[in-house]
Amino acid sequence: MAQAQAHGTPAVPDNGVAAETARNDGIAVEINGERFVHTGDPQMPLLWYLRDVLWLTGTKYGSAHGGSGADLVLVNGRLVSAITQPMAKLAGKSITTVEGLAAEDGALHPLQQAFIDEDAIGCGYCTPGWLMASFDLLRRKPQPGDADIDQLPNSCRCGCQTRVRAAIKRAAAGKAGQA
Repeated sequence: MAQAQAHGTPAVPDNGVAAETARNDGIAVEINGERFVHTGDPQMPLLWYLRDVLWLTGTKYGSAHGGSGADLVLVNGRLVSAITQPMAKLAGKSITTVEGLAAEDGALHPLQQAFIDEDAIGCGYCTPGWLMASFDLLRRKPQPGDADIDQLPNSCRCGCQTRVRAAIKRAAAGKAGQA
């Protein structure tokens, strides 16, 4: 897969000086296993960098404060709202978006497949955020109960929460892709 680095700037190798690199030559980040350098406004929110610069449009805008969960990503393995993260804070960090859940060959992650199996998509706008929050939950708690799922920070106006719950449980049970 070709690297789509912002503004044509070559990626900076991770040599332990990411903060220094950010001040001088842009902000080096790793997104879904690829290195990128952001040379624009250091206060640009990660969400806009993903969507407008890299064209990774899975992560969605939910609100200016990130309250809906539509913009969730993992930063160094921690679930965060992409709209609340300025690029300046991300130098040297590893970011995973919903696009990064699938395998390199395009095979869906079992959680993605479980969402399809359970028809847990509705209009689809909130789905990437649900997938990221669910992925994070399953890493922390491989067999979550209803109370654990209820604590996820996502909202769905289509009313798919019941199907989302079933999808998370299907993935946890290892039954994604099975009838």
